[in-house]
Amino acid sequence: MLLHTERIEREDLVLFVNACLAATAQAEYYEDARGQSLALDFVHAYVAHHYRALYARTLAAGINHHAQGRIVFELLTASRDLSPAQRRDEGALVAAALRALPPQRVYRLFEAICARGVSNRRLRAVASQWLATRDLAFDAVKYRRALRTLVAHLHLRTPGETGAFLFARDLRGVRFTTPLFDAWRRAHYAAEAVYELPYSIAEGFARKHRIPRERFLEGIAPRMTARERYRLQGAATRAHVDLAVDLAAVDPTRLALYAWSLARTERETRAAELDDAMTRAIARIRTRSPLALGRVSAVLDDSHSARGTREKHLRPLAVTVGVDALLRASASHYRAHWLSGDERTPWMARRPRGATGVAARLLDALEEGPELVVIVSDGYENDPPGACSEVLRVLRDRIDPQRRMGVVHLNPVFEAATLGAPSFGPHAPMVCVRDVDDVPTALGFARFADGRASLDELRAYLDTRAAEFLAAHGSTDSEPPTEAS
Repeated sequence: MLLHTERIEREDLVLFVNACLAATAQAEYYEDARGQSLALDFVHAYVAHHYRALYARTLAAGINHHAQGRIVFELLTASRDLSPAQRRDEGALVAAALRALPPQRVYRLFEAICARGVSNRRLRAVASQWLATRDLAFDAVKYRRALRTLVAHLHLRTPGETGAFLFARDLRGVRFTTPLFDAWRRAHYAAEAVYELPYSIAEGFARKHRIPRERFLEGIAPRMTARERYRLQGAATRAHVDLAVDLAAVDPTRLALYAWSLARTERETRAAELDDAMTRAIARIRTRSPLALGRVSAVLDDSHSARGTREKHLRPLAVTVGVDALLRASASHYRAHWLSGDERTPWMARRPRGATGVAARLLDALEEGPELVVIVSDGYENDPPGACSEVLRVLRDRIDPQRRMGVVHLNPVFEAATLGAPSFGPHAPMVCVRDVDDVPTALGFARFADGRASLDELRAYLDTRAAEFLAAHGSTDSEPPTEAS
């Protein structure tokens, strides 16, 4: 009975970590966003209630930002009956997660917590500690509504003119000595002040003053972040504005999406530059997470469903292209088998096409006798259905029952109906990935998904990742003993 219980607990946690790696409550090729959101609500509530300590440690498991935000929300809105030691452990992980998250996500998270009506010493301590790491003048301008909500809801003190700026109702006759506050005030009346503001705030004022789009983009370019420059490439092209992107800072998934957003002639002209950027992006991942593999064969899905959805256009294919580059750089011997059968096409020229016929390409990969086979696919096999699962069954039952050859299925999508992702059956562990950065974590996590590791090993793994996470993001004693939520 104990072994059965441990198996259920391990399967629950494996399912949860998979969801946290791939799911973002957005539509997938075969499912809508509402189904994903409802499934994630259930999974988070279930795991938070039954495995709270491990739930908190999942913050350190290399999961995506959406999942980190949901976990922090659950921990901060339901903390009744926790011991002081539990509060300290959770507080350190929450503080580290908030420092690692993009600020806009943190402010949205705090707004959601305030909307839930939570207001206690624990939340005030966490919010105050995080705000102490921020440039409040900048945040007061860029995230004015969210910061005002947080300050008012938790009765927080603000330095200098911040409070007056946040709660000013009538700007007539008001003067600020903080340059950014005064620029924001003047931007209501003077178009030239718009260019002294962060892009996301300046954009609204540009519409108010009816500044032509091309002139606005040229003038505000120095105030843009690298992510904003990347996101606005389409708008800049339409406005005939050269908005340079620093490819040295772009991760492999976004680099592939950026390359495919370019016109074909420009993509071909810049092929060497894009290839070099991909090589450097992969090298950064390997520096953060060293990965040394032996003989590897990969089965890579570039079928029609790899085009993704409107929210995730071409993202599954971008992840697959990045995994291909990472495995090529990390293996002593590597061979890629694309479902299209086209192994020579440069990554930047690939396009999704055709049916999902995984089995035939898997047989090609197995013939090479690799140490590891990596399948990257959304798991919806239709040419013919179920053939890949049967190949894997025969491999494990007849050809390699000792499992000398490793097989891992990396899935870039999340399926709400099964609270996980489509797999090729029980004979190959399936781990979800959303970005190429997730692959080292996913390969390390595969042995838990395969059922070969015990629950104690999974706990030890999460404890180790938590220690590394706290070391990387500056663990501090974040909370005094506090009242319940």
